[in-house]
Amino acid sequence: MGQLSVTLGILLLCATGSRGGNICTTRGVNSCKQCLAVSPLCAWCSAEVWVQSTPRCDLRANLLHSGCGQDHIESPRSSVTILEDRPLSNKGSGGSTTTQMSPQRIQLNLRPDDSQVFHVQVRQVEDYPVDIYYLMDLSNSMKDDLRNIQNLGTKLASEMRKLTSNLRIGFGAFVDKPISPYMYISPPEAVENPCYEIGETCLPMFGYKHVLSLTDEVTRFNEEVRKQNVSRNRDAPEGGFDAIIQATVCDEKIGWRNDASHLLVFTTDAKTHIALDGRLAGIVQPNDAQCHINKDNFYSATTTLDYPSLGLMTEKLSQKNINLIFAVTDTVVGLYQNYSELIPGTTVGTLSRDSSNVLQLIVDSYGKIRSKVELEVRDLPEELSLAFNATCLNNEVIPGLKSCVGLKIGDTVSFSIEAKVRGCPQEQQKSFTIKPVGFKDSLMVLVNFDCECSCESHAEANSPSCSRGNGTLECGVCRCNPGRLGSHCECSEEEYNPSQQDNCTPRPGQPLCSQRGECICGQCVCHSSDFGKVTGKYCECDDFSCVRFKGQMCSGHGQCSCGDCLCDSDWTGDYCNCTTRTDTCMSSNGLVCSGHGSCVCGRCECTQPGSYGDTCEKCPTCPDACTIKKDCVECKKFERGKLVEQQSCSRVCRDEIETVQELSDRGKDAVNCTYKDENDCVMRFQYYEDSSGKSILYIIEEPDCPKGPDVLVVLLSVTGAILLIGLAALLIWKLLITIHDRREFARFEEEKARAKWDTTHNPLYKEATSTFTNITYRGNM
Repeated sequence: MGQLSVTLGILLLCATGSRGGNICTTRGVNSCKQCLAVSPLCAWCSAEVWVQSTPRCDLRANLLHSGCGQDHIESPRSSVTILEDRPLSNKGSGGSTTTQMSPQRIQLNLRPDDSQVFHVQVRQVEDYPVDIYYLMDLSNSMKDDLRNIQNLGTKLASEMRKLTSNLRIGFGAFVDKPISPYMYISPPEAVENPCYEIGETCLPMFGYKHVLSLTDEVTRFNEEVRKQNVSRNRDAPEGGFDAIIQATVCDEKIGWRNDASHLLVFTTDAKTHIALDGRLAGIVQPNDAQCHINKDNFYSATTTLDYPSLGLMTEKLSQKNINLIFAVTDTVVGLYQNYSELIPGTTVGTLSRDSSNVLQLIVDSYGKIRSKVELEVRDLPEELSLAFNATCLNNEVIPGLKSCVGLKIGDTVSFSIEAKVRGCPQEQQKSFTIKPVGFKDSLMVLVNFDCECSCESHAEANSPSCSRGNGTLECGVCRCNPGRLGSHCECSEEEYNPSQQDNCTPRPGQPLCSQRGECICGQCVCHSSDFGKVTGKYCECDDFSCVRFKGQMCSGHGQCSCGDCLCDSDWTGDYCNCTTRTDTCMSSNGLVCSGHGSCVCGRCECTQPGSYGDTCEKCPTCPDACTIKKDCVECKKFERGKLVEQQSCSRVCRDEIETVQELSDRGKDAVNCTYKDENDCVMRFQYYEDSSGKSILYIIEEPDCPKGPDVLVVLLSVTGAILLIGLAALLIWKLLITIHDRREFARFEEEKARAKWDTTHNPLYKEATSTFTNITYRGNM
């Protein structure tokens, strides 16, 4: 990113140089230091012999072309030098030192308004030692919880052994400040037995007590917990933040190890007091974040120091590399979620009424912590600005992000960081630290600001080259003594020659020194101004005539140079009021503007109809999880769909893909989905988010696709259909013929019945029989 900006700058300057000028030659600078401050691309020629009409401040290539020797060119280059770079470790438990971040020390050399990019790698090593300090609310409402954690040490060790072979566990308890109005003072018996009014016996009220230092003897944890008893306070909120700050800063008492993950488990069922609440009891002294555990292991300053603020807790937790786990009941979980957003490295889990699920809650929270890497910056000089790019999974670069989620133990992530300096600080060397939240490893960055020219150390006072000792020869030019002027200090302010005034205007007819200075000895001496500094050969430039936004010049994010705003890193626009950073637009799902809009000037402009919110995260009318994840199934499982065409699959879909035979029931955190693909196959999958926030897509191995037609069955069916149709046609024809014949015969019979016949003799008719007489026959004799 830094190299790209430099390349674009060179092209721009070369383009302007081809038209006769560039930013280096138009600023009217007259010293090497001023030249370096104009632009990172400007160089200065310190040769004593130089053509007066040729600018000494110019691009390096132009100076070489003008005859300036390489040895006389002042142009320090920004650079990155790695000072310490131990390789990343693979396992945490072992004799050698564990390294989870690389490199460990670098040095940046930066000239004014220049930037450099460096890279870091972070790895969550396997089998890393773990220290768990269990901090419990022992007010009367937690009586059932105390009974349920009496064997927690053994159970927790058994579960955590699956994740680490080096576990230590400790215990502490808190109630509230033992002072009115937080404690019962009436009747007098209630001081020693706060449960007196409810007919029970309990311990006198205390602020915080350290019970058991971190130890690998988990049975001792069980023994110490069994010895504990509850107490009772008067108001609803507890004094848990007092206990957190003491458990954090008293590292010797607690026993926090350097080479271990530090987990501080805070369990309660109530709200907690915060800074300034101590005024109710007349306590006005702020919390000093010092260790105040006395020889009896009680917090000795509980009645003299106020509760700590969230900012103080965040600072100390970060310094001690402690991850805080809020294990709280559902009635207050929302409050502690708000706290966790203000304290980096903090997780929140919902505790059951009797703490029966605390074991699983701790294991899940530890998994959630180990699945995320987030960088934090300490002691960043105000002159520096940092821009982050993250490479988390699938080697995809995500601009503006300094955290990675959904990681497995052993995964390595990398970040590219661009550091840019604004102006030239008074201190030439400063340092700052970059570290992952909750890690002991860190990167120390030493910064050298190259604001000076090396030729300044060879300055010659009262040099003969400056009109016989009337000035100091520095970097090839004369720095005149008071009262002397001219390129070689050859002129005195008392001298006056009207012909010299022609040298004080860029063109004839224009006012002398832009009416903002006096022409003395042919040189413009610019007037001073209450608004800023007037500079330039003809007093044509100043640092106060730039545009303003909301009353601030260049919006407070740039420098005014000769009427133009030179924007700081990460800012752009004529007013320098538009940031180029996108981390402010990142939503909780790792997408810019939740994928429902674009990041413009550091703010989300929601383009998805119906979406709203700071990061467009709210969208009642947007597609549901099944619709969104369907595209991820298509691109990651089958390598097709619109995300593949847009080449955005790895950026949008960070889910893990697991192929299964059947979808199992994974509770309320799982959603079963079904859709039809382009082949009309029914695809079933399950969208699931585990306790660490990692998204997993369980996909049925074989989709339900409609079977193709059986050719034989189709052939027989067609043949049978043809035969049936022919037979049916034949029967119908026969039926029609029969009906027709019957109708004709009936008609014939009817006509026959109606016919009338005559009985007259036909002369032509001759009967067929004849009668003959036998004459010989005589009859019966």
